[in-house]
Amino acid sequence: MKKLFFAAGLTMMMNAMGFAQEADSLAIAEVPPVDSVKVIKERKKIDGVAAVVGDFVILESDIEKQFIDMELQGVDISQISRCEVLGNQMENKLYTHQAIQDSVVVADAEVNSYVESQIGQLTAQLGSIDKVLKFYDKDSEKELRDELFEIVKNAQLSMRMQGKVVEEVEITPEEVRSWYEGLPEEDRPYFGDEVEIAQIIKQPEPSEEEVQKVIDRLKDIKRDVEENGSSFAIKQTLFSEDPGKVQNGGVYSIKKSSNFVQEFKDAAFAMKQGEISDPFKTQFGYHIVYVERVRGEERDVRHILLMPEVSEDDLREAREELEDIRQKIIDGEFTFEEAAQNFSDQKETKFDGGVLRNPQDMSTRFELTKMDPVLYSQVSPLEGNTISQPIFGESQGGKTYYKIIKVNKRFKAHRADYIQDYVKIKELALKEKQLREIGEWMEENIKDTYISVSPSYQGCDFSNNWLKK
Repeated sequence: MKKLFFAAGLTMMMNAMGFAQEADSLAIAEVPPVDSVKVIKERKKIDGVAAVVGDFVILESDIEKQFIDMELQGVDISQISRCEVLGNQMENKLYTHQAIQDSVVVADAEVNSYVESQIGQLTAQLGSIDKVLKFYDKDSEKELRDELFEIVKNAQLSMRMQGKVVEEVEITPEEVRSWYEGLPEEDRPYFGDEVEIAQIIKQPEPSEEEVQKVIDRLKDIKRDVEENGSSFAIKQTLFSEDPGKVQNGGVYSIKKSSNFVQEFKDAAFAMKQGEISDPFKTQFGYHIVYVERVRGEERDVRHILLMPEVSEDDLREAREELEDIRQKIIDGEFTFEEAAQNFSDQKETKFDGGVLRNPQDMSTRFELTKMDPVLYSQVSPLEGNTISQPIFGESQGGKTYYKIIKVNKRFKAHRADYIQDYVKIKELALKEKQLREIGEWMEENIKDTYISVSPSYQGCDFSNNWLKK
């Protein structure tokens, strides 16, 4: 349960933006259904204090709002108690409190960028800033910004403090072996059926006409910002096709040594603060970059990414080419690995024979029960050396393609084997070591921090010693 809140609590705070209306209350045993969020505003106001951690107060209404946020996120709240939610909130407040004591820095500019992005998204969803203010029961845009600023900054401080606690935790091969051998046989991890998958991708290029449409659109956006004073941040929120725009409020902090494609860095470092680049191309599409702030050798930039559409004719040609490649592999003219190396358009996999890497641990194995549902539906019908028919797909960046896939190897469900499953065993052992480090940090800092828990929660069986017994 602790792991659930560790992962979900901050996500809900940042994504669901639990900066709801003034303190509202529910009966303790009740949480509103997803389709009745409007009822929140109709409950009578309370200001009951559930707990105090350092300088931070947790209200009864904060607990109610987390239940609502969890339900909106699809979490089954039937088995989650108020004690667990309060304990989770106290953990976050302790991280934030200690981050302030340790002078952990979250730049106001970074927070403001996130706030700007969120308000832009809300405005786009609801139609106008007035509707946003009405929805969140705020009298002014400044009131909304101030409240959102405080919540975002505290959440960022909490996350950075959590990262700081475990950033230096490492594990040696000997520690991994000791952890594994210390587990009783029946308690060792059990891994389900796994597969190794290879694929060949054909991703057609857009026509010159489609490219020009995108370039002209980017020029129009640039002109609107420069000549009419429009907000680049809101334009980014509304139009950019970069999935990363939701992170850090759409702001990228880069140096010349940063891991960005060279064309992007060239554009960013060729301009002064407040300038917008002309449209330029990278492997991801076409961009314009806005330099929001220059900080010595580092720059905070925003960008808008647009990707030209690919025609139906181009997609049909890609599918037909893959059909031909598939048939030649079946006929024995070349192997799947050779075909991937020579014909695949996916640079990340083609030189490894098309073999996919599991993003969870970068191994070549995928556990069927934990596989992405779309990929699972494509892999499950394949038996033996069967190669799929061309499958249409769309990348996270919005680029369309066709692919053929093949299961190279299958691994039966089994108890963890130290040699065969070392990467996964190491990951589990490291997580346990990190949790021990967090537990020790919590115990030490709880002792040194002022903490008060309402009598209503004195009977809770907290996972941490909040009651200082």
